[in-house]
Amino acid sequence: MAPDSRALLGALAVLTVVAPVLTAVLWDRGRRWWRVTGRLAASVLCLLTLTSTALVAANRQAETYTSWSELLGTAQGDQAVPADPRSAQDRTPGRFVTISVTGAASGVSLPVLVYLPAAYDADPALRFPVIEAFDGFPGSPGSWIRGMGVTGYLDREISAGRMALTVVLFPPQTTDPALDTECTNLAGGPRMESFLTVDVPAAARAHLRVRADRAGWGVIGYSAGGYCAANLLLRHPDTYVAGASLSGYADPGIRVGDGSDTTTNDDLWRLRHLPLPAVALYLAAARTDVHPMRDATALAALAHPPISLTTAFLPVGGHNMQTWRALEPSAFDWLSSWLAAPSAAGPGAAAVSVRPLPSR
Repeated sequence: MAPDSRALLGALAVLTVVAPVLTAVLWDRGRRWWRVTGRLAASVLCLLTLTSTALVAANRQAETYTSWSELLGTAQGDQAVPADPRSAQDRTPGRFVTISVTGAASGVSLPVLVYLPAAYDADPALRFPVIEAFDGFPGSPGSWIRGMGVTGYLDREISAGRMALTVVLFPPQTTDPALDTECTNLAGGPRMESFLTVDVPAAARAHLRVRADRAGWGVIGYSAGGYCAANLLLRHPDTYVAGASLSGYADPGIRVGDGSDTTTNDDLWRLRHLPLPAVALYLAAARTDVHPMRDATALAALAHPPISLTTAFLPVGGHNMQTWRALEPSAFDWLSSWLAAPSAAGPGAAAVSVRPLPSR
């Protein structure tokens, strides 16, 4: 039985009912010390069965772990991340800095984490394409580094030539870690869509040597960030040329407050009722991750030209970092292939104005 199977949940549910009944029957049985030991064991059994049932039910709802190897961290095969064949001396690392974004359009002011490829410092005559990367909820931009291992992927893919020299932005998607915005302009709340699509690009163009044209900008995200990437791409085709959604979904799953959660912020509604934009869309998920796979299939059926659609589905996997790490390299490579190459900065290019990350 898999850790998200109905059979396992049913068996645990039965044990959860049987355990307290058995406890009541045996409560006063046996001699004094055996009775105390039996009561303690029965109480622990009741707690374990109840907790296990709740955890399996939550796992079935979220499809986080679909196999025991995923749960134990021993999954191999289709989801295994290939090892970097280069020695440490051969790798050309990028670096992280932060820029401060003061949101004129959104009213939101937050720092944004930025990955600069090694060539950014080596060749000051270039303006670079840009990718905005969105994390899941709950999460933070740091989840890309800690959980997704993005530093190694970017360094490796760029050094190997599978990905162009690219600046990657990791902007916050909320002003409060407990508030899920789904990258929308919440009625009466933070205007994160405006922050991400207007203020962040404006700050990047002002403080970094990046391409200013739409052909040099793309988006990527996983889970809630996957929804953000696809939704913002479809809503702002004048800003982004391509977007990749890893285990994303078709609607925000929250109340935006203006009714758009069932209309213009619902990607299925948008594809059915509004003109299709000329963008490139990448949809990826594990086939056993039910909700994202269902929505990706529905989106793919509606994404006709001028949308250029690419799909990538793993045969197995859950809604977890292990799956997203397996999807990550090819998604970045695909996205980079759609972005315009670095271009000459020319005279009067903006100087770099960044703040290095504090050492940990």
